[in-house]
Amino acid sequence: MSRKIFLNLPIRNLERSTQFFKALGFAFDPKFTDDKATCMVISEEAFAMLLLEPFFKTFTKKEICNAATHVEAAFALSCESRAEVDAMVEKALAAGGTEPSGPQDHGFMYQRGFDDLDHHHWEVLWMDPKAVQ
Repeated sequence: MSRKIFLNLPIRNLERSTQFFKALGFAFDPKFTDDKATCMVISEEAFAMLLLEPFFKTFTKKEICNAATHVEAAFALSCESRAEVDAMVEKALAAGGTEPSGPQDHGFMYQRGFDDLDHHHWEVLWMDPKAVQ
């Protein structure tokens, strides 16, 4: 059985976050979108639910992490080439994201990262398929 993954991320502004990720090329599933949340489609098996903070708080008794000062997690997205890595990060920066550190080239793997508008950290990477085998 193939499992699906749904990341649930607290956000402050639904429209702004939606536009940010649309600028990176992501689509959204209108069946799982309302005035409190939207479903960003990462792949056929992976989705990010962007939930306004008050709605996110209904799912947990814990405090929401301030991602500007604390790391909650690092979300990694694979790309088909180094150029695609660079293009996605450049789109994120143009849409208002920040790049916490520069590119890392390990030969078999190339990666860059960005923080989205709510400071969630995303790693964007390409791995040489020959090295994975």
